[in-house]
Amino acid sequence: MYFFTPALGVLAVYILAAIVPAVLLLRFIYRHDHIEKEPGGLLIALLVGGVLAALCSIILETIGNTVLDVVVSQDSMAYYIILAFVVVAAVEEGTKLFFLKRRTWRNPNFNYLFDGVVYAVFVSLGFAAYENIRYVFSYGLSVALPRAFLAIPGHMGFAVFMGIFYARAKKYELMGNYGKSKENLILGYLSAVALHGFYDSCCFIGTGLANMIFLAFVAVMYVVVYRLVKNAAYGDRPM
Repeated sequence: MYFFTPALGVLAVYILAAIVPAVLLLRFIYRHDHIEKEPGGLLIALLVGGVLAALCSIILETIGNTVLDVVVSQDSMAYYIILAFVVVAAVEEGTKLFFLKRRTWRNPNFNYLFDGVVYAVFVSLGFAAYENIRYVFSYGLSVALPRAFLAIPGHMGFAVFMGIFYARAKKYELMGNYGKSKENLILGYLSAVALHGFYDSCCFIGTGLANMIFLAFVAVMYVVVYRLVKNAAYGDRPM
């Protein structure tokens, strides 16, 4: 029994290092849902949906990466941009949106505008937490701190943009304006892909200039996302 205790302790440290940042951000969003809290069962289902989105993304990205390696030279700038926007961002935000919409679009609890932000963030942070566990166990605790301040909040930031448009899409559908509903769904997806793709392309390119742009981009995005969450929460209203 005592032989396995140190190993279990190390395992616990790795898991906590991987998931605590996501838990803190989930708490931040949950506390801003002032009017009507969402059911715990639904929120857990959304976290599970995020994990499923991550698993689907692994498969789709492997296929996309294989095709990209054949079609585009890995020495070119185009390779990193296509990898970031098409292979990674488009796939990951697409799988998140799929499980988000499948679980919440017809759910009767989806009755306030801020619900869209809550739902999108829970799916995205379920995705990010699973992804972070894989990274920490693959590369060690040295990646936990930078990912806690960059990758995990990054996923939340992409989700906030998607969630705002997602709620608008639902509102327009309830109003009978299906064209506007579809338009907002597309805008939500494209805004998340654009932010995610730009984030990743800076990381993949990795030059000094790219790193400077990346840090400036992250700082601005965090400020904008924080204000969006505050405004969406305090301006929340029924569908």
